[in-house]
Amino acid sequence: MKRVYKITLLFGITILVASCHNNKAPNYQYFPNMYESVGYETYAESDAFKNGKVAQLPAEGTINRGFEPYDYENSTAGYELAKANLKSPLDSLDRNSEKGKILYEIYCTSCHGNAGDGKGKLVEREKFLGVPSYKDRVITEGSIFHVETFGLNSMGAHANQLSTHERWLVADYVLKLKSQL
Repeated sequence: MKRVYKITLLFGITILVASCHNNKAPNYQYFPNMYESVGYETYAESDAFKNGKVAQLPAEGTINRGFEPYDYENSTAGYELAKANLKSPLDSLDRNSEKGKILYEIYCTSCHGNAGDGKGKLVEREKFLGVPSYKDRVITEGSIFHVETFGLNSMGAHANQLSTHERWLVADYVLKLKSQL
């Protein structure tokens, strides 16, 4: 008799479990937005923010990750201040003239030439005229860094191509070229 009760109980539990499963009506989902997220358009209206827009501007006073502030403005006065006051933060261990030479050859040689004499390939082919030789100019590491950062005359800025450290390496290499001319 016990055996009949056990079999009946097992059969009843099996029917109960099988009857709860329905593929056409799945179980209730808690937090359905976690499973099926709502896609927002970039500039669509939303109640989530105070101004009613999805895309938000960065908070005031924040700076981009990796951004290093530069205290000299892009003007003649800023150039003169950088020329007089700006010094390289590189110590003797950070000054890698081989890397500076490689970067100079990539970004500067086409106009300024391998020796810094202002006779690069683009000048020889008359694409740019009036590129000065380093020996004819009064330059400092600060003025070189400033020109690399903002550009000057027909030379464009290289702040997007070279990091701050790389610009200091190139400035150091340019001073070595100037001393050899």
